[in-house]
Amino acid sequence: MERIGRRLAIGLILAAVCVPVARAADDFDADGFRTARYRAPVDRLPAPARRIALEDALGLDEALFIDVLPVESGHRDPATGQWRLSQPHETVPGALWHPETGRSPVDPVLWRGLEQAVAEARRGRPRLPVVLFCRTDCWMGWNAARRLAKGGVRHVYWLAEGIEGWHAAGRALVRAEPVVVAPS
Repeated sequence: MERIGRRLAIGLILAAVCVPVARAADDFDADGFRTARYRAPVDRLPAPARRIALEDALGLDEALFIDVLPVESGHRDPATGQWRLSQPHETVPGALWHPETGRSPVDPVLWRGLEQAVAEARRGRPRLPVVLFCRTDCWMGWNAARRLAKGGVRHVYWLAEGIEGWHAAGRALVRAEPVVVAPS
């Protein structure tokens, strides 16, 4: 009887340990993009994109910064592409705010808008660094950087520290408006 009790206890412990691992694996799609629980520590690099150190990002003279943080309690009118916000959002000065483009699966209309913004910013400057971010411990910036680099765009970076890291480094944030992407 004591042996059964020990086996049961060991089985329960193993089940408790294995369940989070199984759930974490379910948070990714077949292409390796995070699909759920986006606010969690990021434990891997977004290859083929690269992580950029906060200090290096702060020192960039020229770069295209793209904020992919979703709109909280707001929505996009699919007929016009206009966003309705319920609260303001602050971001890195000069950054383009492309909400919802860090999700997986990504809305193809919104993703097309982000790709077009990168192409436009790189006209005449094909090596312009593109730095994608959201918040600290958020997979959305990671997803967007990885997706853009996997699509063949070079010089793509992910800023893991995001908006909070930028601000904690003593840099100002500015009020942002979401980029309007016209419907297809």
